[in-house]
This record gives sequence, C-alpha cells and structure tokens, in this order.
Amino acid sequence: MTDAEAPFSYLDEEAIAAAELRHDPYDWAFASGAIKPQFKEGVLADVPPIPDRGSYGLPDLKYGPQFGGVLKELLSTRFRRIIERKFDMDLSGNPPAVLMMGNTTGHYNEGYAHPDSKHKIITVLVGFTRSWPYEKGRLRVLRSSDREDYAFEFTPEYGNMLMFRVCDHSWHGFLPQKGPRTSLQLCYVDSQAYVDREYFRHHLSAVLKSIPGVRSIYSWMPKKFAKY
Repeated sequence: MTDAEAPFSYLDEEAIAAAELRHDPYDWAFASGAIKPQFKEGVLADVPPIPDRGSYGLPDLKYGPQFGGVLKELLSTRFRRIIERKFDMDLSGNPPAVLMMGNTTGHYNEGYAHPDSKHKIITVLVGFTRSWPYEKGRLRVLRSSDREDYAFEFTPEYGNMLMFRVCDHSWHGFLPQKGPRTSLQLCYVDSQAYVDREYFRHHLSAVLKSIPGVRSIYSWMPKKFAKY
C-alpha cells in the first residue's frame, strides 16, 4: 500500500479537507484539530527540542516516534493531494522543505511582516505548542506589511494548521511575545536545489548558535537580520 492510499493515523483528514479556502487578502485556509486530540500528549512528548530562537531544518531535528508519525503523514503523497485539491493545483513537481521554530524572545522586530520567498509555492504551518495564552505572538494573515492590518490570527497550539498560497502579497507576521512557541513550517518549493540550500543555511545557523558567545550575540539580533 502506497502512502497515497494508506489512511492517516495522526492527521484528521476530514478536518483538513473541510477547511474553507478563503481569498481575503490572499488564498488561505485554517483547520483546527488537524492532528487528532487523542495523540496530543504522546506527540508533544516527542517534539524535537529547539534550544534557541530561529528556525531549524528537518535534517538537524531529533524527535520521538509519535512526532515522527505526524511528520511522515505531512510529507506523504496523500497529504500533498489534499493540499492540491484545496488550492486547485499540481504540486507533484514541488518538493517539500520542513523547518521548525521553538522559541521567541519578544524582540521588537521578531515576527516582522513578509510575504515569503518567491521559491515557495504553498506554505503549511502546524502548531505544536501546548498552550499559547498570550494575545501577541499569534501569526497574522496580513493585508499589507502593517502587522496591525490583519484578516486572521493563527494560534500556534497543538493541531492548528494554517495553509496559504504564496504570492507577492501573502504578507504574514506576528507581534513580538517571549515564550516557547513551537510550530512546524512545511513548504512546497520550486526545486530540490532550494531545499538543499535552505537546509544547509539552517544547519550552519544551528552550528553557530551552539557556540555560547555567538548565541549571545544572535539572541539580540533583530529577527529580520537573524532570519535563520
């Protein structure tokens, strides 16, 4: 049985497929409960530890089996076909890249508004935070580069999923808030070369952040400059 045929164990296919595609201010959809609630404790226990701010690439992550099960389903052909149907497009030639964020520092420029790289086709964000009680730090679907001009807020809690089509005005960002903010970003991109380049850049960043002196400097750099 191929991964396109095998039913999901962790993901709630009906919830993801039923998420309404909205068009204000660009194409996006939100699914609550995209990961089944009965797996919450096991999956969260297996989430990879993220020691510092910034994003870490999939090859640098160490995680347990239940998180690995969720990841396998997110990277499956079956999941890709749900996204293809939702956005009415063929992503068979667009490889996925996976990054994870685990912490935010509350720095004034963290969460700056951006439309995403032109190399990205579709971005899928999945929350793995146990709870997020703060008003700030929720990713905003923005109508412009102004972080106060938003159409929707995505809380990065377990099982929440935000999907959007990347374009020149797919602005998104969040207001700074210090806290353990764990989320996964899966992007279908335009080439394997871009995937390899991104993983290399994030690996280099992870190595640098593991050096105490460099980590201290990095922690105070504005997010828009310390992107990785």
